[in-house]
Amino acid sequence: MKFHISKRDALPWQKSLFVHVVAILLAVGLIAVLCMTLTGQDPLSVFESIFSGAFGTTRRSWVTLQELSIMLIIALALTPAFKMQFWNIGGEGQVLIGSLAAASCMITLGDKLPNAAVIIIMIIASIAAGAFWGFVPALFKALWNTNETLSTLMMNYIATQLVAFFTIVWEVPKGSGKIGIINSDTMAGWLPQIVNQHFLPIVVALLCTASLFVYLKYTKHGYEITVVGESQNTARYVGIKVEKVVIRTMLLSGGMCGLAGLLLTGGINHTVTTTIAGGMGFTAVMVSWLAKFNPITMVFTSLLIVFMDRGASEVATSCGLNESFSDIMTGIILFFIIGCEFFIRYKINRTKKSGREA
Repeated sequence: MKFHISKRDALPWQKSLFVHVVAILLAVGLIAVLCMTLTGQDPLSVFESIFSGAFGTTRRSWVTLQELSIMLIIALALTPAFKMQFWNIGGEGQVLIGSLAAASCMITLGDKLPNAAVIIIMIIASIAAGAFWGFVPALFKALWNTNETLSTLMMNYIATQLVAFFTIVWEVPKGSGKIGIINSDTMAGWLPQIVNQHFLPIVVALLCTASLFVYLKYTKHGYEITVVGESQNTARYVGIKVEKVVIRTMLLSGGMCGLAGLLLTGGINHTVTTTIAGGMGFTAVMVSWLAKFNPITMVFTSLLIVFMDRGASEVATSCGLNESFSDIMTGIILFFIIGCEFFIRYKINRTKKSGREA
């Protein structure tokens, strides 16, 4: 008896969801076994600590939703480029440069213009800076077919060093090596609070999710992105200007990352550092891929990543385990989720031996 693998027809979403649920349950079961055998901890107490770390109090819930929103915006930003088969690994740098643009407006214009004018200029500057950071590798790709993975990755390092340079220029007090809270006395350039300081990013993330879903699914630009991603030769054959689509899409991608940088500096941290993005520009790559570039599904994949990350510190505190154990749990869950894609896309067929072979 032999086995061979063949590609499936597209599974209905109900069956696909069932496969994902089974994969997560298997991952949780494996984590429970590891908890008992390696740490001696009660698995239920570990899971309870993770949930408590993310949603145990009202404040923790708001912070979790806030981090989810930033992660989601960055993942959404990368999605049009990925859907076009343009591997934008520069989300981290595009967020950083958006944060730097916002900080520069707060520092240089905070005492010179009315607060409303400063905020408007910040919004324009952050989105424009992020868009420019996406435009540069897109232009090189369109004109000279350079490797976008390397160019976008290198742009991250340039953005990091620019932030490091201006941190020294603007450091307060001198010699501290950090900027500190910008305009803490006047709050010039601080984005307005709606309900509380965590709510604005949530609203922006919801608007971005809905807008990108409509953009990709129902607009001409979204159709062109899909065609270019499937085959550039086909796109050119039907009259689509591939280079124009590449540049336009990366302007959108970078601009949305710049928007995330604006929220981090103007609405959440009110400062800028080289680590303000916290690696979310790279983690968002995985979020987008896990969601298969679907903006709605991305909400849940972002929640999973942020939920596990937020729960890590609570596991370390209440269970006496270091945060690496939570990272191990996150890795196991992601491994099972990614692995189940094999069973969604392919099926294993059993082939009986013919009489001659017998």
